[in-house]
Amino acid sequence: MRLTAENLSARRGQDLIFKGISFNLGTGESLVLTGRNGSGKSTLLRVVAGLLHPETGRVTWHSDAAESGMRAAEACHYLGHRNAMKAELSVFENLSFWKEFLGDFEGGQGVSISEAAEAVGLGDITHLPFGYLSAGQQRRMAFAKLLVAHRPVWILDEPTAALDVNAESVFTNLIKAHLADGGIVLAATHQPLGLENAKELPMTGFTGVMEGMW
Repeated sequence: MRLTAENLSARRGQDLIFKGISFNLGTGESLVLTGRNGSGKSTLLRVVAGLLHPETGRVTWHSDAAESGMRAAEACHYLGHRNAMKAELSVFENLSFWKEFLGDFEGGQGVSISEAAEAVGLGDITHLPFGYLSAGQQRRMAFAKLLVAHRPVWILDEPTAALDVNAESVFTNLIKAHLADGGIVLAATHQPLGLENAKELPMTGFTGVMEGMW
């Protein structure tokens, strides 16, 4: 598997946020975006996830099982600042929706809803409305969404926001397990994720060219 970005640039309104972004990630590799607020980290993640169109450049996905013409975004899970869950629905109903809506990718297999909830340490509260959960519990359940439907690429925007130290450790272990299974991770964070051998791309607010990735 390979996720490749070539000469990406993007705008926010009329302003050019970054230019010249290139990277190449293969099986089991991770890339962490760093930089101050407003430097373009979230914008870059949204471009790779297919939620924003780049000003220039392209993102491509390749694997032996990929269909011709498949968009790179189809191989990606995106976890943004918002959890993408309905407050009035139960945790089980939310995760059931995402499991059915997303399905599995390229022969991979997501885990059951109960297994996903157990994996984030909240297996006993799936019956509760999502809106009843604390901010930290909501974030953990949003992460469980990545587990119920298989995607080889995880795109994570501040994934440990609102989490305590124990929950951060759970997230780190799940990310490491995804990489060990051959997955790819692209993350933006102000906090260390504890990933060994992760590549780093500092975003400067205008240009962030990643050298030596080809």
